[in-house]
Amino acid sequence: MRTRKLIAGNWKMNGGLIANVALLKAIHAGLHNPSCDIAVCVPSAFLAQCQTLLASSPIELGAQDLSQHEAGAYTGEISAQMLKEFGVRYVIVGHSERRQYHAESDASVASKVQRALANGITPIVCVGESLAERESGQTDEVVKRQLAAVIHLNGHCISEIVLAYEPIWAIGTGKTASPEQAQAVHAVLRGQLKAASDHAERVRILYGGSMNAANAATLLAQPDIDGGLIGGASLKPQDFLAIIDSAA
Repeated sequence: MRTRKLIAGNWKMNGGLIANVALLKAIHAGLHNPSCDIAVCVPSAFLAQCQTLLASSPIELGAQDLSQHEAGAYTGEISAQMLKEFGVRYVIVGHSERRQYHAESDASVASKVQRALANGITPIVCVGESLAERESGQTDEVVKRQLAAVIHLNGHCISEIVLAYEPIWAIGTGKTASPEQAQAVHAVLRGQLKAASDHAERVRILYGGSMNAANAATLLAQPDIDGGLIGGASLKPQDFLAIIDSAA
C-alpha cells in the first residue's frame, strides 16, 4: 500500500554553487520531522555538491535525466551507473520538456526507465497531454499510450516506479488542473497500473503541473494524488516547505 506522500523538487536548469547552499540550508532549517518523503532533482553539474550538502539529511538526491545506454560513445550523456555513484535515489524520466526539446519517444523513455530500475534508482516517469490534446478529448488516450510503453518493457517491476502526471498546458504557465481534473487522470492511470500488476497500489502518482503553496493542499487531498513534482516553487524555500507541510 502507498503510505507516505512524495514531494520532489525539479530545479530544471537553475542553481549555482552559492545559491544551492543557501536554498538547501533554508529548506533544512524549516523541516521539522516531515511526514512525507522529500527529494530534490538537481542539474547533473551539481550532483557532487548536493550529495555532500544532503548527507545525513531527510532529503533524497535526484537527477533530471539519464541515458538509455549503459556506457560508451554517447558524448554529453550520463549513465545510471554514474548517477548511482553519486547516491542518486530518484531520476526524472520523460519530462515533457525532454520529450518536446530533445525528441524523446515513448520507447526511449521506457528504455531509460529500464536502465534506472536495473541500477536500483527509482524513476519518476512523467506523462501528460498538451492543451490541444486536452481540448480534443484525447487526454486519457495520450497518457495511457505513454504509460503503456513503460509497462510493456518493465511490466515485471512496474510497481517499483513513481509516476507523475504533468499536463503540459499547466507547466510553468501558472495554470493548474483543478483537483477534480487531476484526480480524474490519476484514477485512469491507477486503473491502468492495476491491470498490469498485482502490486500497482504501491505506485505513487504525483501531480506535476504548477503545484504551489496555495493549491497544494486541495490537490494532495485527492484520493489518487500521492505527492507532487514541483518546478518553480521548489526554488523558493518557504513555498517548498509549505507544500511539504500540505503533504502531512
